[in-house]
Amino acid sequence: MSNAPLMPKATAVWLLDNTALTFDQVADFTKMHPLEVRAIADGDAAQGIKGMDPLSNGQLTREEIEKGEKNPDYRLRLQESKVVLPPQPKRKGPRYTPVSRRHERPSAILWLLRSHPELKDAQIMRLVGTTKSTIASVRDRTHWNTSQLTPIDPVTLGLCSQIELDFEVQRAAKEKPIDAAYGGATLLPASETTRKDEYESAEKSSDDLNVDAVFAKLKTLGGKKQEDEEG
Repeated sequence: MSNAPLMPKATAVWLLDNTALTFDQVADFTKMHPLEVRAIADGDAAQGIKGMDPLSNGQLTREEIEKGEKNPDYRLRLQESKVVLPPQPKRKGPRYTPVSRRHERPSAILWLLRSHPELKDAQIMRLVGTTKSTIASVRDRTHWNTSQLTPIDPVTLGLCSQIELDFEVQRAAKEKPIDAAYGGATLLPASETTRKDEYESAEKSSDDLNVDAVFAKLKTLGGKKQEDEEG
């Protein structure tokens, strides 16, 4: 079977001390590496661990051990447990927070409100195991300890895992409505990207050039008219 016995290291200690099984057989039964089993046998690992008898808890039989001792190639089979554990009911309501950590929840709430304002109150309640009234008091700065609160990451405080926090943040990002007025990034017109002084200078030089050309043309026309009168 692919399942490992309960407390594999303690089981390996007992098998090494009370049977003639090989390192490979013990390693295969406990789902450990053979080198780790050898280290336990040499006293380099699992020091201070008390051996656990797999016979007493029904995970192994004496017949299986005898078969393994007679044949080094035989692999022990884990016995099916006769005790059926009832399925764990799904937890409802806010997350339970240890008493030693409860005074740190307002600091975690403050961090979430500042770092992830997109989170809903229900999501914050799931992450740190608080109530909606506590979140409102921290947000409105009406909490009794507001002056002493400092934002602290709830993952650092051990109130939730990084995976749980990332999941709630991603869910909030997906549920956030997209602004319909936003049509994507576009290029700005040249009138906004071009510096005003450079634009005006270029326009002014163009005007000066046109004025000079007009006066030059007028002088030419005036000169020809005077020559015609003298002639």
